[in-house]
Amino acid sequence: MTTTNLESSPWNAYRRVHRSRKNLLVHLLAVPVFIAGTALVVFGLVELSPWPVLGGVVAMALSMAVQGAGHATEACKVEPFSSPFGFVRRIFTEQLVTFPRYVLSGELARVWREAGDHRASA
Repeated sequence: MTTTNLESSPWNAYRRVHRSRKNLLVHLLAVPVFIAGTALVVFGLVELSPWPVLGGVVAMALSMAVQGAGHATEACKVEPFSSPFGFVRRIFTEQLVTFPRYVLSGELARVWREAGDHRASA
């Protein structure tokens, strides 16, 4: 799979599996924790220090657990992972590329407004 496919596949599915305001809020809070955890792991590895690595892994794991709970609020469920490598590839691509792109492009704001419009019309 090319880098373009790695980025476009999760991007295309994001609107479908990220529609609940509760899930969007969870992601807005949890993805930066995952990114900070990743940075801590890298820092700890560069410095050969186990404590930042451990703290980073804990932050990443907690972030993923919270996001998993957020996904439980969605009508459309996330596709299952194809393999352990697929899990790692998708998680890092979504956390470090797709979600930041989703926010910066304004797509999250559009979906947030649509979720409010849908609730008002229901």
